[in-house]
Amino acid sequence: MRNRTRKILIGLLTATIIAGGTGLPAYCGPSGPLQGKAELLKFRNATASQVLSAEGEPIGRFFIENRTNISYGQIPQYMINALVATEDARFFEHAGVDYRSLFRVLFKTILSNNRRSGGGSTITQQLAKNMYGRRHYAIFSVFRNKMKEIFLASRLEKVFTKEEIITLYLNTVSFGENVFGIEAASQLYFNRNTENLKIEEAAVLTGMLKATTYYNPHLNPENASSRRNVVLRQMEKYKYLTVAKADSLCQLPMVQHYSRLAAGGPADYFLVQVKAEAQSILKEIYADTKKKWNIEEDGLVLTTTLSLPLQKCANEAFARHLPVMQAKLNKQYSSASAKKSLGEISDSLREALTTLQAGLLAVDPRSGAVRAWVGGIDFRTQPYDQVSARRQLGSVFKPVLYAAALEEGMEPCQYLDNDSVTLSGFKDWSPENYDHSYGGKYSLAGALVKSMNIPTFSLFLNVGFEKVDMLWRQMGFSFPLDNTPSLALGTAEASIREVAVAYSSFANGGYKITPQCIASIKTSDGQVIWQNEFPESSERVITERSSLLMNAMLQKAIRNGTGASLYSVYGVSVPLAGKTGTSQNYADAWFAAYNPDMVIVSRVGASSPTIHFNSGSDGSGSALALPLVALTLKKAESYPELKEMLSTDFPALPPELAVMLDCPDFRETNFFDRLIDLFQKDEITYDPENRKAVHKVKSILEKIFRK
Repeated sequence: MRNRTRKILIGLLTATIIAGGTGLPAYCGPSGPLQGKAELLKFRNATASQVLSAEGEPIGRFFIENRTNISYGQIPQYMINALVATEDARFFEHAGVDYRSLFRVLFKTILSNNRRSGGGSTITQQLAKNMYGRRHYAIFSVFRNKMKEIFLASRLEKVFTKEEIITLYLNTVSFGENVFGIEAASQLYFNRNTENLKIEEAAVLTGMLKATTYYNPHLNPENASSRRNVVLRQMEKYKYLTVAKADSLCQLPMVQHYSRLAAGGPADYFLVQVKAEAQSILKEIYADTKKKWNIEEDGLVLTTTLSLPLQKCANEAFARHLPVMQAKLNKQYSSASAKKSLGEISDSLREALTTLQAGLLAVDPRSGAVRAWVGGIDFRTQPYDQVSARRQLGSVFKPVLYAAALEEGMEPCQYLDNDSVTLSGFKDWSPENYDHSYGGKYSLAGALVKSMNIPTFSLFLNVGFEKVDMLWRQMGFSFPLDNTPSLALGTAEASIREVAVAYSSFANGGYKITPQCIASIKTSDGQVIWQNEFPESSERVITERSSLLMNAMLQKAIRNGTGASLYSVYGVSVPLAGKTGTSQNYADAWFAAYNPDMVIVSRVGASSPTIHFNSGSDGSGSALALPLVALTLKKAESYPELKEMLSTDFPALPPELAVMLDCPDFRETNFFDRLIDLFQKDEITYDPENRKAVHKVKSILEKIFRK
C-alpha cells in the first residue's frame, strides 16, 4: 500500500509539474495566445464544391478535404445519441472537459501502464483538435497539445451551444479516404444524405471514429460490423435503445452502398474542363469585386451544362463498341508477322501501343453548351483527354473546303473532273478515290456526299489554298495548314473539340461558338455568384446561304453516302447531317453528325499512327467511329426528353437554293465536256520551293495531238 501511495503521489506531482510547465506555453503558444471568441466564431471548414449535371444530379466534387457541411437540423437524433453514447457519455453535463474521465486516464495509463483505458478526450476537446490540429514541439508535445485542447474546449463551450458543438464536430471529423464530415461520409459509404441514414448506418459511421481504416465498412466490413454492434450496445447501455431494439439491429448484416464519385465517375474527363473553366470565371469575379473564392474550400455549387442521361448513353456506347473492335485489333496484331513488325518489345508495352483510344463530344451548336464529353476509355489508366488530342482528319476536313467553295459563289450543281491526275514535281503523286474509280464528272454536292477524292482535289485547285486557309482559321482551328496537294484529302490535323466548333457553324446558320461547361456557380446557401446567360454568337464565319447548302449536302451524306449505316444499320431516326473521315492507312477514324440542336463528334485510333487496322471494313470512319455516335443517339431516343431535344429538323431550303441541288451526283463525260477541256488548263505540276500546285498551260494543238 505504501508503494502504491508513493507511486500515486509521484504521479500527481509529475503531472502537476508537467501541467505547469506546459500549460502556460500551451495557453499563450509560441505564435501568440489561444484563439479568442471572435476567431472561433469566424472558423469555417474547408468544404468541397459540388458539381451537378444540368438536371441537378451530382457528378463530382472538388476539394482539398472532401466535405459538405450540414446543419444541426439535418442530423438525426439517433446519430447524436450514438456519438454521445460511444465517445462522450457525459457530453451534456460537462463544460468541455470531463475531469472524471481525464483522471481515470491519468491513473490507468500513466500510473498503471494500461494503454487500453482510452484517451479521455471529450467531443469538445476532439473538436478543438479537428479545428486547429496539433503541432510538434521540441519537448512534451503530447502534454502541450493536450493542455491547449483543454483550454480551447473550455472556450468553445462558452462561445457555442452544445448543439453547435455537435454540428461542428460532425462536420470536421475525418472518416478516412480523404473524406471529412458526416454528410460526405454518408454519401460515400451509404449513398444517402445524413438525414436519411438508418440507425445501424449511423452506428457504423460512429464506430469508424475509433479507427477510420480498421473499421472502414468498404475495406473491412467484418471489423465494421463488430464495431457497429459495440456502438449499438453503448446506445442500449445509456438508454437510447431498448434491449430488444439493440438485439434486432445487431443481427442485421453489414450492408453498404459505396459510391465514390471522385474515381470512376460518369464524367471524369469533363470535370477537368469544368474545374479549369470555373477557376477562370472566379478569377474574373475577383478582378471585378475583389471577392476571392476557392473552388476547393468554399463549398460552391457548380451546375454544369452536361446532360447526364446523354453522357450515360455515350458511356454505354463506348463500353459496347470498343471492346469488340479492340478484340479485332488484338487478333490482327497477334500474328507472327504483326509481332515482328512491332519489334522486340515487352508484352505490356505492346498492349499499350495496340490499345484503341477514343473520344466523343456533344455540344449545343447555338449556345456552345457541352452536353456530353467522353475524353477516353478509362480516366484512371488513360487520363489524357482525347477530345483535345490533335490527329489527322481525313475526309472530315472536306466540308471546310466545300464551304470555302460555296463562300466563293460556287454552286452544288457545278461539276468537277474525276479524271486521273498525276503531279509532276511531287514524286508523281496522284489522288485516288476510295473505290479506285475515275472518269466522268461529279457535281460538287455529289463529290461531297460520296467523299470522292479526285473531284475534291479538283475543287481545291479551283478554290485555292489561301481561301481555304482563311476559312480554316476563322472556324477556330489552331493547327496551321500546310499547302500541299494532299491537304484536299484531309492531311490537316485538329481535335474533336475544334471539329465540333467548326461543324456548329453549319448547324447554327454560320456562327462560331465557344464550348461552355458551366451554367451557374452558387454558394452552398443558394446565393448566385455567376450565371451563364449563353448569349448568341455574333461572330459570323460563313454566310447563311453556305450554311443552308452545307446542311442539305451533308444530310444527303447521311442518307445516301458514307454515313448511311446510321439509319440503315443502327436504326437512328432523328434528322442528321454529317461526314465520316478516315486518315491515311486507317490510323484514325472520325465521324461528325449534327442537327440544329446538337453537334456530336467521335474519333477512334491507337496512340501511334503506326498501329492501325489493315482494312476499311474495320478501320474506316463508318466502321470504327460512326458506331459510337449511332449507339449513343439510338439509346438517347429511349429518353423522351432527349428524343425531343434531338428531333428538331433542319429549316427548309428556300426555292432559290433548293433548285441549286436539282442535278444528278454523277454524269459521264460528253462531247461538250471534251470540247471545253481543250480550252482549259489541264496539266498540274508541283512547285516544291513555294510548296504549291501550279497549272501548266498547253496550246490547243498540243492538247488535240496529245488526246
